[in-house]
Amino acid sequence: MEFRLIDRIRELTAQPRDDVRLGIGDDAAVLAVPAGQELVVAIDTMVEGTHFLPGTAPADLGWKALAVNLSDLAAMGATPAWALLALTLPRADAPFVDGFAEGFAQLAQPHRLALVGGDTTGGPLCISVAVHGFVPPGQALTRAGAQVGDEVLVTGTLGDALAGLYALREPPQDDAHQAILRQFLIERLTRPDPRVAAGTALRGLATACVDISDGLLADLGHICEASSVGAELEAAQLPRSPALRELHGEDESIQLALSGGDNYELCFTVPPPRLADALAALAEAGCPVTRIGRITEGHGVRVRAADGSELTVTMKGWEHFA
Repeated sequence: MEFRLIDRIRELTAQPRDDVRLGIGDDAAVLAVPAGQELVVAIDTMVEGTHFLPGTAPADLGWKALAVNLSDLAAMGATPAWALLALTLPRADAPFVDGFAEGFAQLAQPHRLALVGGDTTGGPLCISVAVHGFVPPGQALTRAGAQVGDEVLVTGTLGDALAGLYALREPPQDDAHQAILRQFLIERLTRPDPRVAAGTALRGLATACVDISDGLLADLGHICEASSVGAELEAAQLPRSPALRELHGEDESIQLALSGGDNYELCFTVPPPRLADALAALAEAGCPVTRIGRITEGHGVRVRAADGSELTVTMKGWEHFA
C-alpha cells in the first residue's frame, strides 16, 4: 500500500525539470545546482491539532504545507526548484493522499517546483516539507542588515489568517454577507499566497527581510535582533482587509494585524533613497505593499497610535512550544 501511495503522489505532482537527474523512486534524489547559483534550503512541519484543525480538507493541507515553505524561500529572495515530502498518516488513506497531492500540485506547478522524494509512514497526522531554491551569489535576503532610518514595509494585508481561525471555530451564521467575509478570512488561513515574486524583486533593494509566520511584532522583532536595531510602527498604517475591519472593528483588527500568525506576507526594510525603486519593483511583480514604520536606534518594536501615544499590545504572537 505504501508504494501505491507513493506512486499516486508522484503521478499527481509530476513536474519535469532538467536539473532533476533522478527523482522519486530511488533511495535518494540526484539534483544539479545550476552554475552561478547558491542553494537555499528550508523545512517546516505541520502537526494536526497544533498547526491545523482536524477535518481540514486534504487539498488545503497539501497547498499550505508547500506554501509555508515557499514563503521562507520568498523571504530569502530565492526561486523555488525542488521539494521533499515526509507524510505521516494514521492509516493508508488513498482518497486523503489524492486530495493532498492535488492541493500540493496546484501550488507547485506555477512555480515549476518538482517533488523529488520523501517518505510515508504510519502515525498521528504530520506533514513535513523541505524546499530548495536558487539565488545568485551574495544576493540572498537575510534578517540582518536593517539600518537606522530604513523604512519598514509589508506585503498584502495582516491579521486575516488568525481571524480565519476564529471564524472556523465559531458556529455558522445565517447572515449571507458575513458568511462571505468569514469565508475570505478562512481562505487566507487555509490557502496562503507565498510572495515568491516579491522576494525575488527585492534582491538588491531590501536591507533585511522576514516572512510573517509568527506575527508581525514577533517577526519584525527577529529583524531587529539580528540587525541590532529597534523599530517604530504606525498602527493606523497597518494594512487590513475590508473583511477583517468589518468583522472585528478598528481596535481589534489592529491587534490581529500586529500579533496574528500564519500571514505568510513579507516584512522588509529599505533605505529611503531606494524606496521608490522597491515600490516600483513590487508593483511590477503584482504585489501590494504598504509602508508601516521605520527602523530606529535601540532594540525591540514599538507601536504608535494615531495620537502619537505608545499602543499597548494585548495579543501575543505564535509560540511554538506554548
